[in-house]
Amino acid sequence: MKRHLLWLMMLACLQAGAQQTGPSIPLWPNGAPGSESRRAEPETVRDTYISNVHAPSLTVVPADPRHANGAAVIVVPGGGHRILVWMNEGVHAAKALNRFGVTAFVLKYRLARDPGSTYSIEGDGAADLRRAVRWVRANAAQYGVDPKRIGVMGFSAGGELVSLVADNPAPAPAPGADALDKVSARPDFQVLIYPGPLGVPAKAVQSAPPAFIVAGSLDKCCAPPAIGLYQQLTAAGVSAELHMYADTDHAFNMAQRSERVSIAHWPDRLADWLSDGGWLVPRGGRAPEGVIAPTPSQ
Repeated sequence: MKRHLLWLMMLACLQAGAQQTGPSIPLWPNGAPGSESRRAEPETVRDTYISNVHAPSLTVVPADPRHANGAAVIVVPGGGHRILVWMNEGVHAAKALNRFGVTAFVLKYRLARDPGSTYSIEGDGAADLRRAVRWVRANAAQYGVDPKRIGVMGFSAGGELVSLVADNPAPAPAPGADALDKVSARPDFQVLIYPGPLGVPAKAVQSAPPAFIVAGSLDKCCAPPAIGLYQQLTAAGVSAELHMYADTDHAFNMAQRSERVSIAHWPDRLADWLSDGGWLVPRGGRAPEGVIAPTPSQ
């Protein structure tokens, strides 16, 4: 009986999250390369975690039109490439970005360490994020997004994908590439939250976009790559900001569960950085079509 009630509570949580988001859009309508035969398989949902992803997709989480400013961020949840931490590192992050006027897109990507997986992190997971950047850029006008203000934001394993896409060379186009693959997959800015070590040291930092990096000082996994990437980027002349929080370990998410004042305010530091970088200001003082530019009173 208790297990049944717990399952109902978790289902209600996911349904509530779904009601706060927009549609889910497949990145490859005919199936991702190498996954065509499995694209119809249902995803596995346990608690608020998702696995068995074979049809990469974006879930749209639009900002309120009253203060949307045309910036967009693709959110990449973590989960060790075994699962997707869908709510805490996906939907909740997207809703936090909405408060800054940013339209968010939460990525479901293929998981290389899901039991029985035939995918790779560098070949498939990173390809899903590149495709997501291309898709948002190609469809920017539909969502009132500026195609030159598209960022990527990854947690833990998702941060590894961000680094692989933003700070490392892109692979040659795959055979059978479609028109969307001709669109640039380079993000305009990157946000890495306790990023994992894969992709660091980076191999293409000279052309990397500006970066915001945050981690905890007690995080044995992910503090070293956060510091290492920051040092690489700044040495290459790339604008980068690093926040290391004392006495803090991994997986503090968007701080909704922390009692530490500094951690509770880390999303505000991200908002400061986005504002200082000009990412929240419509270019030329005008919002893209369909977006209402904020006034000073807002």
